[in-house]
This record gives sequence, C-alpha cells and structure tokens, in this order.
Amino acid sequence: MAAASTLESIAREFFEALDRKDFDRIVRLATDDVQGIDEISRGWLRGRAAMEAYFTSLGEQVSNIRSTLSDVQAVEVGDVGIITLVLDQEYEMGGQRASIHAPTSIVVRRVDGDWRIVLLHSVPLAEES
Repeated sequence: MAAASTLESIAREFFEALDRKDFDRIVRLATDDVQGIDEISRGWLRGRAAMEAYFTSLGEQVSNIRSTLSDVQAVEVGDVGIITLVLDQEYEMGGQRASIHAPTSIVVRRVDGDWRIVLLHSVPLAEES
C-alpha cells in the first residue's frame, strides 16, 4: 500500500504544480525521455525540451487552473509505476472558461531512487448529452 500511496502523491504533486503554473517543478518531475500529449496541436510531445516549450507556451495562454483527481489507482511493477485516475479540470484559455473530464494515465520510472514521469496521457471526453 505504501508504494501506491507514494505513486498517488506524485500524480497529486504534478497537478498541484500545474494549478500553480509551476512548470519548472513539472519539468523536474519528468525524465529526459518523457512523452505526453500536446492538447493544443493534438500531437505527441517527446523529450524534456518539448515538454518545457509546451508548458512555457501554455503558461502564456491558460490561467485559473483547478484540477481535481478522483478514482486514483496505482501499481508498482519493479522500477515502473502506473497511475490511473480521472481528472476534472477547469481553466481559462483566451478569456474563455473551459472544463474537461479526462481519464488519465501516468507512467513513472525509478531513476536514482526517485520516481520520474515518463508518460502522461489524458483523454478528455465530451460531455454527455
């Protein structure tokens, strides 16, 4: 249970840093070969430099971010951790209020004794009609 709790705390730390727009902290939580989704271009981010550029750009466009995590589950498999959760997030972009509901996966890898994010993947779902 301790491993799951540690992994969950990494996910919470990531989204708390995002809400604060502490992008330097987010980049430090990642490996050099991190990969993630760029929701703006709808493509992949590959590597720390791409992630850093993305968050720098995002910081100029997005404000008042509020993330809520639920249904958090985590499993450790050797030096890899898999965290799944549901992200509900509200923010302002270009003066417009927006919100998403997104099942999310985070894969972490143990590097020099610390967990680092190697993959961040969210799937924002359209609101039910």
